[in-house]
Parts: sequence; structure tokens; C-alpha cells
Amino acid sequence: MEAIRTRLEQDLKTAVSRLRQIGGTVALEEVPGAIGDNSPFADEMDEIQANESREISFATRELLVGRVNRLVAAIDRLNQGEYGTCVECGEPIAPARLRVMPEVQTCVRCQDRLERLSRRLEPVELSLASDDE
Repeated sequence: MEAIRTRLEQDLKTAVSRLRQIGGTVALEEVPGAIGDNSPFADEMDEIQANESREISFATRELLVGRVNRLVAAIDRLNQGEYGTCVECGEPIAPARLRVMPEVQTCVRCQDRLERLSRRLEPVELSLASDDE
């Protein structure tokens, strides 16, 4: 169990470090103003590239925050003696799965079921255009 704790703590330290590194990447001076002579952007393409870069940074940050939360939860489960047990069905999680993703909370069967359920519950976009047009 000590090897697992060490791995979880090291993964957590790495994720937090990466989160801190990208935390300052979206500075106020990057926020675009109106396009024009006083704009920090020479043209619309520069603004599009800056927006794309900012969106990637936000998405990366969101993924890292999720991983940090899962790692903290895994350490809590380890402290409570519940690590390696599926939070959905209570069955043991395969050791190979835990080696690949030590923060995982569900067995493969429950994860598959949860993913299928979430796909069914995703909202369907309705077209606002009428068929008459």
C-alpha cells in the first residue's frame, strides 16, 4: 500500500505543479480589446489564434483540476481502506486498471455502464430553423 500512496502523492504533486505552471498563462494583457490601431492584435487572425490558445489553456486547466480532485479522492479512499474498490458496485477494481490510472474509482464494467448512460442523457440540439424555409 505504501507504493500506491507514493505513486498517488507523486502524481498529485506533478498535476498540481502543472496546474500552477499554466495558471499564469492567461494574463490580462492577453485579453483582446477592440480590433483597431490600439489593439494588441494586428489582424483578426491574431485574435483568433489568441482565443484558440486561451481556450486550450482553459481546457487543459479544467482537465488538470479534475485529475487533482480524483487523486485527492483516491488518497482519501486509501486512508479509509476503500482504495481499489469500485464506488458503484463495491467489487475490486482490476490491478492492471489501477496501475494505469491509480485515481480511478470504478471497475471497467461500471465505467462502461456510466458512459453509456451519460451518452443517452446528453441533450439533443434542436434546430431553430423551420422546415418551411
